[in-house]
Amino acid sequence: MQDKNFDKLSLKFAKNIYGTTKGEIRATVLWRDLAPALAAQGKPRLRILDAGGGFGFLSQKLAALGHDVVLCDISEQMLALAKQQIAASQTPLSIELVHSPIQALTAAQYGQFDVILCHAVAEWLIDANTTLNGLLSLLKPNGLFSLMFYNKEALRFHSLVSGNFDYVKRDLVVKKKVGLTPTHPLYIEDVRQWFAQWQLTMVTQSGVRVINDYLKTHLPPDFDTKQLIEMELAYSQREPYLSLGRYVHFLAQSSTK
Repeated sequence: MQDKNFDKLSLKFAKNIYGTTKGEIRATVLWRDLAPALAAQGKPRLRILDAGGGFGFLSQKLAALGHDVVLCDISEQMLALAKQQIAASQTPLSIELVHSPIQALTAAQYGQFDVILCHAVAEWLIDANTTLNGLLSLLKPNGLFSLMFYNKEALRFHSLVSGNFDYVKRDLVVKKKVGLTPTHPLYIEDVRQWFAQWQLTMVTQSGVRVINDYLKTHLPPDFDTKQLIEMELAYSQREPYLSLGRYVHFLAQSSTK
């Protein structure tokens, strides 16, 4: 078995993930969490690794603020899309593109980073624990680790409220492959235990899409997407909603050692 490569799905991925309300919710929640933590680092120019960052949605946003970014992805097509968008930017962007599995990144070659982002990657990995732990060798003391992962319990709950009971009985194993459905979703408590083992101090925890994915088919005539995003922000850090987020975002800080 191999980790997922999005080469054949790059355009579909970019459109389906970031060109939708889902993408707007994801970007808004992540930025709400990240912005104050980045400012608290006290440096105007941070070294940031976007591990498995695809075409670099956040990489480009961060580079536009003056940060130095290394964008790594296993997909050549995703990086080609990133290259096009970086070239078209009106603001010069300090982004180094690296075509590589994130497991191959080493501190010897790339140095260490003030911030490491790993968003919507862990759920595609055969061994997320080992891979993520390896990434932390590239994180500076007191550095920030931002992990967003697909929540297995939310997948189960969504299937239950959708009436897909056979799927739940199969323990969420699909009969046929679905291109953008993650192959290795994670349990929140497992990831919390990993963070504790890695001696990371949690800064922020948020659910991503705690409401959107459970909306009824028939919505009120005055339904407003702007209000939906406001409600997503309002409830994303409150239980039980946080634990029902289709994704979960953990932002943590490494120790001083």
